[in-house]
Amino acid sequence: MDHTEQAALDQKAQQLLEEKEAEARLRTYTGPMAAVIPAALCVWTVFQLYYTTLGVISAINLRAIHCIFLLSFTFILFPTYKTERRTRTAPPLWDVVFVLVTVCTFGYLIVNYPRIAMTGGRVTPAEIVIAGLALLMVFEAARRASGNLALLALVFLAYNWFGAYLPGYLGHNGFLLKRVLITQFWGTQGVLGTGVGVSATYIFLFVLFGSYLKYSGFSRFINDLSLSLVGQSPGGPAKVAVIASALMGMINGSAVANVATTGTITIPLMKQTGYKKEFAGAVEAVASTGGQFCPPVMGAVGFVMAEFLGLSYTTVMLAAVVPALLYYVGLLLAVHFEAMKLGLSGLSRENLPNAWKVLKEQGHMALPLVMLIGLMFAGYTPLFAAVFSIFGTFAASWLRPETRMTARKIFDATVEGAKGAISVGVCCVIIGVIIGTVTLTSLGLNMGYFILDLVKNNNIYLTGFLVMVMSTILGMGVPGVAAYVIVQAVAVPVLIKSGTSPLTSHLFCLIYACLSNITPPVAISAYVASGIAGSDQTKTGLWAVRLGAVGFIIPFFFLNNPVLLIGASPSSAAETLWAVCTALLGTAALVASLEGWLIRKCNPAERLLLIAVAPTLLYPGYLTDAAGISAFGAMLAWQFFRRRA
Repeated sequence: MDHTEQAALDQKAQQLLEEKEAEARLRTYTGPMAAVIPAALCVWTVFQLYYTTLGVISAINLRAIHCIFLLSFTFILFPTYKTERRTRTAPPLWDVVFVLVTVCTFGYLIVNYPRIAMTGGRVTPAEIVIAGLALLMVFEAARRASGNLALLALVFLAYNWFGAYLPGYLGHNGFLLKRVLITQFWGTQGVLGTGVGVSATYIFLFVLFGSYLKYSGFSRFINDLSLSLVGQSPGGPAKVAVIASALMGMINGSAVANVATTGTITIPLMKQTGYKKEFAGAVEAVASTGGQFCPPVMGAVGFVMAEFLGLSYTTVMLAAVVPALLYYVGLLLAVHFEAMKLGLSGLSRENLPNAWKVLKEQGHMALPLVMLIGLMFAGYTPLFAAVFSIFGTFAASWLRPETRMTARKIFDATVEGAKGAISVGVCCVIIGVIIGTVTLTSLGLNMGYFILDLVKNNNIYLTGFLVMVMSTILGMGVPGVAAYVIVQAVAVPVLIKSGTSPLTSHLFCLIYACLSNITPPVAISAYVASGIAGSDQTKTGLWAVRLGAVGFIIPFFFLNNPVLLIGASPSSAAETLWAVCTALLGTAALVASLEGWLIRKCNPAERLLLIAVAPTLLYPGYLTDAAGISAFGAMLAWQFFRRRA
């Protein structure tokens, strides 16, 4: 593909990204504002770095100031409506007013919150008006940064009143406007709750870390190393897409943005190799989506989970290792079996980089990631590890002249990182409205009682199925972190009431919230990938579900027996290792049945047998493992002799 074709493809991807993500539609400024805004973003970054590490500040003040920065930059950078002129010399007058209202309302909270907290939440009529104005600013910012989520939050906010007219479990006694506004603004359960607290700490730092990795050449290192390792194998470009997209999606935490960036390179490569365009688009979408629950970074959502659970991040990260491993092994096997089925070969050796040369010239760019993991396992907080890894990225880049981050690159990385944190941060703020409503109305508990009453016999798997459907629906069209925060508020209590451990319940909901990115009818990642591939959206979405089948099935196998989650059960290391090995065989059997290929093409009877074998290997248990291994071994032997014949 020549430079002209690549440029056209990049432009198409950018257009698709603009359709799906508001942060790609930012205003651009000329004149003095062109220098003022990047400088202000750098000031915000310095503030965040200082007060999440060395500085001393109360949690409520940090969250309120973070909100001021988030909302102000949203009003300045995000257009009021889609057809608005994007190039400006100054923001519109109404946005200047919105910024002033934001600063005044949240600034008033910072000054007066100690008094209100000491009086048990007693506020004056004027302070109710201030809360209402602040909430209006939050909704306007969310409308620009994430329209779907703002609409969902508006429905939840209205539920505070119309819920009084609903029957059964969904009904409540109703609340006065004053009570709702106090909860949403003056308390710590609304817009200044855990969601924005996580945005002000973990999310901002890890988005910034991802930006520094990008400008240091880490993405190029990952792509070249993947090509050198698996590019020559059958269907090599698809395997490169899986590995590179998993690593980059893990860091940036946005499946859609990852598809739009890495997909412009990997999807044409897959099509040139011989894969169907629907398949190529689906592979990229599935690989990018899984990065959101793939350790060691988990797209920053793992830190949110650790905050909710009150556990260390390393505990959450270790628990997610096996589900992520099975997900990506299943995807790699799917692209391999598809390549064998189509008779595809890999790229020729002369067109591939040398692995040793890549490691020698670019391997130092992996040091920041190694530093991050090492510091967290050594017992340091994720915030400490993230800050040191950011500085470590700069230091590592200077180990070789061709990767050195100049002052300009550092400035650009800082500005891009701060911009990248805006839309996710605003989502976390508006999610506070949803969480505040769930807390005030006891919606989460009531939904739990409703589902448990519906299930009757407390069947954990039927409960899990209903929660899966709920999680997928609530997560549609919402960024990974935001989707998880919404889902955990409503769905996690349901699973805990049915007898599942908190860590297992949270991980179960996280995976399905993330997989909503590839679940029709709102499979955003798959639709962006289909636009790049030039394929049918519906077919690409269905292919994505098929390729991500392991992700949809695996959570049910650790729901009642968390031996597959490292550290989440009292099982010994040997038992966990055995369960992982048999689960890998079960994953292979499941993928082979779906693809119709193992060692050679499978006939219908063989596919049916593989479908029957897969659950026996995926479910942890010695009897089921023995039966599954025997049947799978017999199938392998039978296929081997058939191929020989």
